[in-house]
Amino acid sequence: MAISNTLKRYLDHSGIAYETVEHPFSTSSQKTAEAAHVSGQRLAKGVLLYDGLGYLLAVLPSPLHIDIDGLNEMLNRNFDLVDEEEISQLFSDCDVGAIPPIGEAFKLEVVLDIHLCDEPDIYFEAGDHVDLIRVGGTDFQTLLKGAEQLCFAG
Repeated sequence: MAISNTLKRYLDHSGIAYETVEHPFSTSSQKTAEAAHVSGQRLAKGVLLYDGLGYLLAVLPSPLHIDIDGLNEMLNRNFDLVDEEEISQLFSDCDVGAIPPIGEAFKLEVVLDIHLCDEPDIYFEAGDHVDLIRVGGTDFQTLLKGAEQLCFAG
């Protein structure tokens, strides 16, 4: 499939330098990190949530798990995980399970876990199960400039 057209347009328009990193096919973020020889702490994954008021893309390091209850408390909301069918409608040019964590490209509100804020570079899904995007850590934060930075993963 290669990089999502929506993501590619957004990245190209942003002016931020990025590179595509190919890896053997994998279906989980941890296996992707291993296949790409990347630290899981530097592989950002997106988890899509919904609460009746709107969607939220929670972005966190791949080996960590989202604390939905804690995030709900911090944001005074009541989010639940979105099912794969609904995700595939919102990320129509991405493979299921390979959504990029760049919410603004897909018109989504984003919250960023602080564990990703001090990494020198960040990798994330390009929209398929064989390509990652690598950007500098500061550039990643620029791509997520509107995201609230919280500690919601462990």
